[in-house]
Amino acid sequence: MCGIVGYCGARRASEILLEGLRRLEYRGYDSAGLCVPEDRRLRIFKKCGRIRDLRRIVPDTLTATSGIGHTRWATHGEVTDENAHPHADCGGDLAVVHNGIIENYSVLKAKLESEGHSFRSTTDSEVIAHLISSFYDGDLERAVKDATPLLKGTYGIVCIHRAEPGRLVGARNGSPLVLGVGDGEVFLASDVTAVLAHTKQVVYLEDGEIVSVSADEYRTTDPSDRPVEKKIEHIGWELEEIEKGGFPTFMEKEIFEQPRSIERALRGRLDRTNATAHLGGLNLSGKQLLDIERVKIVATGTSYHAGLVGTYLLESISRIPCTAELSSEVRYRNPIVERNTLYFVLSQSGETADTLYALRELKRKVATVLGICNVVGSTIARESDGGVYIHSGPEIAVASTKAFTSQLSVLYLFSLLMGRMRHLSFEQGAEVLERLEETPELVAKALDQHAHIRSLARKYSGARDFLFLGRGVNYPVALEGALKLKEISYIHAEGYSAAEIKHGPIALINETTPSMFLVPNDRLRDKIISNMKEVKARQGKVIAVVADGDEEIGEIADDVITVPNTHRLMYPFLMVVPLQLFSYYCARELGRNVDQPRNLAKSVTVE
Repeated sequence: MCGIVGYCGARRASEILLEGLRRLEYRGYDSAGLCVPEDRRLRIFKKCGRIRDLRRIVPDTLTATSGIGHTRWATHGEVTDENAHPHADCGGDLAVVHNGIIENYSVLKAKLESEGHSFRSTTDSEVIAHLISSFYDGDLERAVKDATPLLKGTYGIVCIHRAEPGRLVGARNGSPLVLGVGDGEVFLASDVTAVLAHTKQVVYLEDGEIVSVSADEYRTTDPSDRPVEKKIEHIGWELEEIEKGGFPTFMEKEIFEQPRSIERALRGRLDRTNATAHLGGLNLSGKQLLDIERVKIVATGTSYHAGLVGTYLLESISRIPCTAELSSEVRYRNPIVERNTLYFVLSQSGETADTLYALRELKRKVATVLGICNVVGSTIARESDGGVYIHSGPEIAVASTKAFTSQLSVLYLFSLLMGRMRHLSFEQGAEVLERLEETPELVAKALDQHAHIRSLARKYSGARDFLFLGRGVNYPVALEGALKLKEISYIHAEGYSAAEIKHGPIALINETTPSMFLVPNDRLRDKIISNMKEVKARQGKVIAVVADGDEEIGEIADDVITVPNTHRLMYPFLMVVPLQLFSYYCARELGRNVDQPRNLAKSVTVE
């Protein structure tokens, strides 16, 4: 969601901050701003709109070598210049940028107003600047330490004071904050992508920690004001990975990266000698794995859909009961943690607030919780009992694509591992391995249909409503297809089990509401064909995604997209690709901003 960048060093801070904010555009935002200490005062520039709009109002003459910047995604207060960050205290001596939500801001605001503070914005964030200012007595770090215990809610904050121009102070509680350590310069950011152009050496702050930063040092303390020795970690991503690489958008690039990202998720984890998988980060012994009686997957959005596919895999391949649940529901339902139950939490960013809070609630109930994440060093990765990185590389577009198929890859590996321990023969395990190994090549072949899919998008992008229908392991793929179309094209879409069409959704069928059917070559194919005929009988338009060589479907459907033949359980890898491309090309036809759709954010770090 909102993005933070801070800098202390020897270079012009305004350029560093603007570049860092540009790197954070993918998180979603509606306004941006920065603050630098110049001529013994703080100069604040902020503007609704894009980073380029902010750049136009920032003078080229600024020489300050420290400062803070922010991209805002509105939660409290409308999208206005006044509500953009940074926010300053009454005298303009102190400025702060903030990610998160302050739940008790109205109480704090009333108290501060009674003490003579006047507010310029309608945000919850401005209260932080006034609160810290009320404690300031020549030591910014001390003022932050005195103020933050009074804040209820989530925050990642960085602040600067006119009297201490070469120092930044950051604090974290529930919203990510990372320190970048360079040569004679130090960065603070909400995301490593903001600092990757300058350093790969980072330090992750934990909740409750406060960091004081200057150009050549940093100091971290815990909530009890005790020094904390922090480990410097190395970021393995390359700068080129967060560039478009010749593609017009990040989303298209990431869709076409899937053959390679799936390969990375599988690399080093296939044990051909024993026809099983190797997942070293689980931190569970063979006996502990054998004792597992059920698995529960907790996630939101696209990760939840990957988790739903995982339920089919674990029950089909491993014969272990498995369910998937929405993170937001788990936290507030007072979940019952059963003996010998393993929990997986899925999150691309590893910072998704609902999933993180669900993880913490499960761990309070002494559950064993493993994470499946993409971002190394993320909060979920650090707080889980163990887990697996999906290694899909940076995913910049708001709508997730390659992370979905990489999460599937890990769930297939875990299902194979558990299946081989319990009932799969060597030959059966070897077949699953073989099918996994050929998947990247088959996904590449599915991507070859892009020109045909683009032509279908031109034909159907004018539709106001869409249905996506699948059965079995491809039912969650239908849900994911509907989500993608909604996210980036703003066309209303719903995903259903094809078997459910006559239990309500068939009332929506008419000549202007197309239906996208997923029809793999499996035992449910004939059932889905019957559902297609029900739609056709009511003048509904049908697009079918089918396996190569299925000519019968072409006689029923209005349009057909083909994918390679594969094992029945491997079709989600292939079926999702045309849906991603179809959604993408529909959005492009409609002139949408596919990388940064309206109202959406990449990493949802607030409830």
